[in-house]
Amino acid sequence: MSAISLKKYRSIANRSLQNVLAYRTSYVIGFLANTVNLLAIYFLWQGIYSGRSEVGGFTWDQMKTYLLVTFLANSVLSWYSETSISGKILDGSVAMDLLKPLDFQSARFSETLGASLLEGGMSAVLLTLFASFLSGITLPHSPLVYVLFVVSLLCAILVKFGVVYLAALLCFWSTGSMGIVWTRIAVTNLLSGALVPLAFFPDWLERLALWLPFQSIIHTPTMIFLQQAGTAESLKLIALQAFWGIALWFAGKAMWNWAVRQVTIHGG
Repeated sequence: MSAISLKKYRSIANRSLQNVLAYRTSYVIGFLANTVNLLAIYFLWQGIYSGRSEVGGFTWDQMKTYLLVTFLANSVLSWYSETSISGKILDGSVAMDLLKPLDFQSARFSETLGASLLEGGMSAVLLTLFASFLSGITLPHSPLVYVLFVVSLLCAILVKFGVVYLAALLCFWSTGSMGIVWTRIAVTNLLSGALVPLAFFPDWLERLALWLPFQSIIHTPTMIFLQQAGTAESLKLIALQAFWGIALWFAGKAMWNWAVRQVTIHGG
C-alpha cells in the first residue's frame, strides 16, 4: 500500500473519530448503557459466588478481573462501528463508495479504528475508576504479559471487525439490519466467552467454541491477562487470532465481490 493510500485511510480514521465526538450524546448514552450492563453482570456474579471460593476454576478475584477485561474487549468495537457499515448498504450510500478509488473494506476498517481510539480510551478510564473501588483485582506483574495482552487485544479487534463486516454485508440481501445485528451479537457474546467463560460450557460446546473464531475476541485476551496461558501458549493463541483475522478478512473480500456482482446484475 502506497504512502498516499495510507494517508487517505488515516484521514478516514480521523473523520470517524470526529464523527463520534460530534454525536457524543448518542455515544455517551450507549456507553452508559454498557456501564449499567457491566454493573448488572458484576452483581449477578457476586451473588453466584456468595459463599463459594471458586466456581468453574475461577476465584471471585479472577472473575472480577475477567469481567473488566471482557468489558474493555467488547467496547473497543461497539454499536457505532457496526451500524455505520450496514447503514451505508441500507440507505444506498454504498453506491458512492463504489465510485471512490478506495477499498470499501479497508475504509470501513479505518473508520472502526478511528472510533475505537475514543471507545477504548473511555473504557480504560472507566475501568480504572471501577477497579479503584474493588479489592482483589488480579493484575499481572510481568511487563511481557501486558505486551502480549495488547497485541492480543489488537488481534481481537481485527477478528471482531471481520465478524461484524460479514454480518453487515448480509444487508445486501435484507431490507433491515436489526435482526442481523442482534443475532450476530447473541452468537458472538455466547461463543466468545463474553457472557460466561468458556470453561463453564459443557465439554462438547467448549471444544466447539475453541475451534470457532469468536473465542479470539474475548476468551484469548482474558486468558492472557489472567495468566492462565504461559508465554509459549499465549503466542500460539495470538497466532490463532491472527489466522482468524486474516481468514475473515479474505472471506469479507470474497463476500463483497459477490454482493457487488449481484447488485450490478440486478441494475442496482
